[in-house]
Amino acid sequence: MEPLRLILLFLHLIGFAMLLGGSIAQFLTGRLRINPAMLWGAIVQVVTGLGLAAPLRGGGDHEPPTAKLAVKLVIALMIFVMAFFSRKRDEVNRGHFLALGGLTLVNAGVAVFWR
Repeated sequence: MEPLRLILLFLHLIGFAMLLGGSIAQFLTGRLRINPAMLWGAIVQVVTGLGLAAPLRGGGDHEPPTAKLAVKLVIALMIFVMAFFSRKRDEVNRGHFLALGGLTLVNAGVAVFWR
């Protein structure tokens, strides 16, 4: 089971890199739109996050708190919805775009700092 968890964790980190890297790249171009890297990063984050959380429900010392998992899921779904429904727009609102990037960073912060 540990190799599967490590593969999911690796893919989860790649999804984070795609999401954050895609948003930084778009921000630097000056044209704020949802690029494919951001959309696929959001999809990878949700799917691998669910995979990482599911087998942990059996209990144990290393199991993250249920509240943490719920908060991370809500934030990840918000990011996905914001990316998915804005993906075909030529340009998105600056606040919407910055919120998407900010939520990405908040979700990473929850993962790292919530013990």
